Amino acid sequence: MKVSILGCGRWGSFLAWYSNKVGHDTISYGPNDTTYKNLLATRKNEFVVLDDKIQLTANLKEAVDFADIIIVSIDAQNLRGFLKEVCKHNLTNKKIILCMKGIEIVTGKRLTEVAIECGVDKNQVAVWVGPGHIQDFVKNIPNCMVMDSYSPALTRVLVDYFTSDLIHFYYGTDIIGTEIGAATKNIFGLLAGMLDGAGLGALKGALMARGALEVSKLIKKLGGRELSAYGLCHLGDYEATLFSKHSNNRLWGELYMKNKPFKKLAEGVHTARAVHFLAVRHGVDMPLTSTVDALVTQGKPPKNIWNILFNKVSKAEF
Repeated sequence: MKVSILGCGRWGSFLAWYSNKVGHDTISYGPNDTTYKNLLATRKNEFVVLDDKIQLTANLKEAVDFADIIIVSIDAQNLRGFLKEVCKHNLTNKKIILCMKGIEIVTGKRLTEVAIECGVDKNQVAVWVGPGHIQDFVKNIPNCMVMDSYSPALTRVLVDYFTSDLIHFYYGTDIIGTEIGAATKNIFGLLAGMLDGAGLGALKGALMARGALEVSKLIKKLGGRELSAYGLCHLGDYEATLFSKHSNNRLWGELYMKNKPFKKLAEGVHTARAVHFLAVRHGVDMPLTSTVDALVTQGKPPKNIWNILFNKVSKAEF
């Protein structure tokens, strides 16, 4: 199988590494910027070393034309503009996998909705989400992930192509729940970091329980299944997002509490704003998400994160 990875950042480079590892002919595409030039010159970054079999290109047409399967791994907020360029090329019979997590801020759209609006065939687009850090995978520490799409047949084909001893894939059966769950877990990664920064890590259990519950309500309102919030796309990804030292979202929250900047991408910052927008639009009570949105919008560290998040009027748990 011929696979093109569009995006050569840290996750995109890992995907190229993994695609080659499981036996696919692989091209890694990146714009002709510093990240791409460094990768071209050294064939490595801080996490992976790319095998000589993996081709590198800054030519988008070359990458698209080459592929049977196209995996997109870029900043979620840049997806629409990028896919408009991708869709100028021939995508006939090409399977598209979106391997990032987020909600478009300006529209509140899920990423597959954005892709379809850009011209990607609804029956050819899928998402690849779930727990796992590059730092663990390259040490042969396995994990479980999920592939989901609008087509059960497409989902099964893609799982067959990419499952291995390193990543065990489950078949997703709820594209709405899978995308919302995957995006929103980053919000709670920010909150987990805030709790760490305040010395209140013991509250992460409460955060997990209350967070998954409010996400399940949003998923149901949007037409998905509540149970998806408790699957690999969301609750199953909490260890990697709320506890791991490798989590960008958790670290962003910790540094936020210490009034220190975080210079890498933390998708939860954008996602909090987008999901709060969705919650208000659909009348779903999401107090934790709304709190994060207020904090990151104001840009001020809370004086007492415990009182803001949990120490409120008592009510029934469910």
